[in-house]
Amino acid sequence: MAKLYFYYSAMNAGKTTTLLQSAHNYHERGMRTLILTPALDHRFGEGIVASRIGLQARAMRFAADDDLFAMVEGDIARRGALHCVLVDESQFMSKAQVWQLSDVVDRLGIPVLAYGLRTDFRGELFEGSKYLLAWADDLEEIKTICHSGKKATMVVRVDEHGRAVTQGPQVEIGGNDRYVSVSRAEFKSITGGDGRIELQQPVLPLGENDPDEGTHA
Repeated sequence: MAKLYFYYSAMNAGKTTTLLQSAHNYHERGMRTLILTPALDHRFGEGIVASRIGLQARAMRFAADDDLFAMVEGDIARRGALHCVLVDESQFMSKAQVWQLSDVVDRLGIPVLAYGLRTDFRGELFEGSKYLLAWADDLEEIKTICHSGKKATMVVRVDEHGRAVTQGPQVEIGGNDRYVSVSRAEFKSITGGDGRIELQQPVLPLGENDPDEGTHA
């Protein structure tokens, strides 16, 4: 039975990597997928979904007022049977769009896998996340850790000095240069003005198993 799934986390938990792996698994079995991505997120180019570790795929862009059910129906009419819909940055969807995706599941019998943040830099729910939490059949948290070593559940927006930004628009596209995932305790401390945060490393550091250094026992 088809379901609406919501995979949520703080930033840098590997949501897009997991989405791309899921799409690959379908294609490996000869099944077709449709990846949807919000038009406002064009950090890697228009219609490109990309992970921090280098994986990427083409996607169909949608705007805030697009009907996602109609987009899926149109894709099926053009390209044939569809086996799964995957949505990147699903927190940016509207309430109406989450409902439209539930119709993709209920009326078309196609599973929908939505990946996104749960809360914004103020600790408040995004609209898309709010209604995915309310209406999804299955909820799954993708876990990551805070610099303190605790589980990260919140996102802090920071300035160039690593100080928390607590005012501004909810949507401001950025990556490791603007956002850091932290525990709830750290979120309270940092947004309260206590200390600063070192920005996260964009890539894995070279360690003792660096292939250029040989293999160590």
